[in-house]
Amino acid sequence: MFVLMTGMSEPARAGAIDCELRFSMSGWSVFYKRSTGTGVVTCDNGQSMNVKISAKGGGLTFGKSSIEDGLGKFTEVYDIDDIIGGYATAEAHAGASKSASARVVTKGPISLALSGKGRGWDVGVAFGNFIISRR
Repeated sequence: MFVLMTGMSEPARAGAIDCELRFSMSGWSVFYKRSTGTGVVTCDNGQSMNVKISAKGGGLTFGKSSIEDGLGKFTEVYDIDDIIGGYATAEAHAGASKSASARVVTKGPISLALSGKGRGWDVGVAFGNFIISRR
């Protein structure tokens, strides 16, 4: 029997895994918003990764804030390396002293739902990127 192969197909991917991000970050904004922090991503398949996170954007925003004990839940992740990269984000915010917030950021088919409690004060509208890289 003769078999002609004209191309290679990609291997089938196993099912999606559950991954979460535990993080802390702080930042400031005066028209341009910037926050940085660190965290750990853990997945239900045993993979884990220490990460750096940053949020950058522009808009009409002013303030200073921090998030401690933040939590992020990923969807559509098949390997922990899938989480690395830039996620699109948009937000409207206003807060003083202690506050809580939640938002969803996306990178292609991957979504990351973020929640956390914070301190500080800020007001405005911002847009930009949420970036995760290896630490």
